[in-house]
Parts: sequence; structure tokens; C-alpha cells
Amino acid sequence: MSDALASLTLRQFRLILAIAEDAQLSVAAERLALTQPGASRMLAEIERLVGQPLFDRHAKGMRPTPVGEVLARHAATLLGGLDQAASEMAAFRAGRTGTVRVGAVTGAAVAYVVPAIQTLRRDAAGVDIRVDVAPSVDLMGGLLAGEYDFVLARVPSETDTTAIEVLRGRTEDLALLGRAGHPMAGDGPLGLAGLSSLTWVMQAPGMPIRAAVDAAYLAEGLAPPSEVVDTASLLVTLAYLRDTNAVAPAAREVADLLIGAGAAGIVRLPLARPITLSPYNLIRRRQRPASPVAERLMTMVLDRLGQ
Repeated sequence: MSDALASLTLRQFRLILAIAEDAQLSVAAERLALTQPGASRMLAEIERLVGQPLFDRHAKGMRPTPVGEVLARHAATLLGGLDQAASEMAAFRAGRTGTVRVGAVTGAAVAYVVPAIQTLRRDAAGVDIRVDVAPSVDLMGGLLAGEYDFVLARVPSETDTTAIEVLRGRTEDLALLGRAGHPMAGDGPLGLAGLSSLTWVMQAPGMPIRAAVDAAYLAEGLAPPSEVVDTASLLVTLAYLRDTNAVAPAAREVADLLIGAGAAGIVRLPLARPITLSPYNLIRRRQRPASPVAERLMTMVLDRLGQ
């Protein structure tokens, strides 16, 4: 019997299930696009292989024998699993399921990755999405190690650029944050010289925001701030600003999000001259095919970067 079952084809299993569900050979044959004589010959061949009749014929149609009930039940399980697999494969190819791993610097994550994910989720609820926010050097290391499908980051000088493809990018403007009621909040556009005596809460030396602030000071012939609390933690920054007159530079998109959410009474302190960060880009590895859903999300992010 086991050898006989192993020799049955999917088409034969479909016929067994169709006859069990319809109770009429003619109806089952029509459902499977078979002629009635062709369906009859196929059923006879199945019963020959199994060695027992699968259906009792009676005036009102066909009723499964005990062996026929077993085969019909397992045919439903087998064919249902195949149909589910086909449905999942179709969803995968269409980019409605699967896994995406994205890395981004903070401003890019807020401005471009999050809105793209929200759009994708509207018709791809089954997608598993991981987003990491980290410094560019960590993101690039993760990309080259295969941890990300793509990243929005700056390319560190030591990166082997032959292994990556650098696509569309954006520059970021910095906003200066302080607590609500900050003594300089109503003074109009602020020059860097007047801010030098304050404590600055920002990234460590060499990181993009710190480098942009230092460069802006040097461009005006001024020494960069000497009172600095080094941190990359947004929570630490907010906690420090809340109870002091310190200031903190942040990407404009991040500042807009914090102020719009009313985060801990944070306000923007207007700068007399804009401070611009070095550009970041959407970057992926060369010669590494991405899944359909990763390609779909990457296209959405690229479209937003181009607007």
C-alpha cells in the first residue's frame, strides 16, 4: 500500500478529493478540466494501484469507502499545504512577505525609513522588518558583514568602496535644542560666539554632528565649545537639557519630531547661520541580490530621497 501511495500523482490526489467533495464523477471531472471518461479511467488506475475501491457507487452519486475517506482526508491536507505554499511564494515574489533588515543614521531613519515602512505595511502586514539606528561606521560594518539589506549612512574613509553601491543621498541641517524657558530662547538668531560659554551635549569628537559643529566654529575663526558632554544617547541628551541651560545639536528631522511630540519641554534655539552635516547615502552591497520585499522598501526610500 505504501508503495502504491507513493506512486500517486498530485492530479490523482486532486481527483480523489474532488469526487469526495462533489459526490459526482462528472462534476469532479468538470472542476479539474477532465472529460468524464478520462476521470473514470484515472479513478480506475488509482483503485488498481491501491488495490481497493475508493468509492461506492449508488443512485445519488459516489460515497467514499473507509479507505477512500482516509485518502481524501490526506489529499485535502497535502493539497491545502501546497496551495498555502503557492500563496506564500506569490506574496514573497510580490514583496508582501519576507524579512527586511535596514540600518540608518537617526535623521534618515526618522525622515525616510519610518514613512516608507508605514507605506509598505498598508498591504504587506506579514513583512518582518528590523531597523537599527547607529553611527555610520557601525552601519557600514554591518552592511559588509551581511547584517543589512541596505543602510542610509555616511561612507567612512577606510571603507572598501569596491564592495558597495552608493545610491541617492541627502544632506542634513542641524537644529539647536534647549529647554523651554531657556534664557536665549527669545534672543532671535544666535551666533556661535554667544553660545561658546554654554555646555554642549553632543556626539564624541570625529562623529558627524560634532565634526559639523567644530567646523562651523572654525569657519568663523572661533575655538569650538570647550564645555561638552559626550553622548550619542537621545534620552541622556533630553534629561540633561531638561534641568540646565545646556544646548544640543540634532538633525533637523529629529528636532522636528521631538518638538512636535512635546518631548520634555524642548524648544528650538534659532541659529544665525545654518550648520550642515556631511551627506549620507543609501548604500547596498554589490552583487548581492536582495529579496523582493527588501527591493520594494529600498525603492520606496529612494523615491522619498528624490522628492
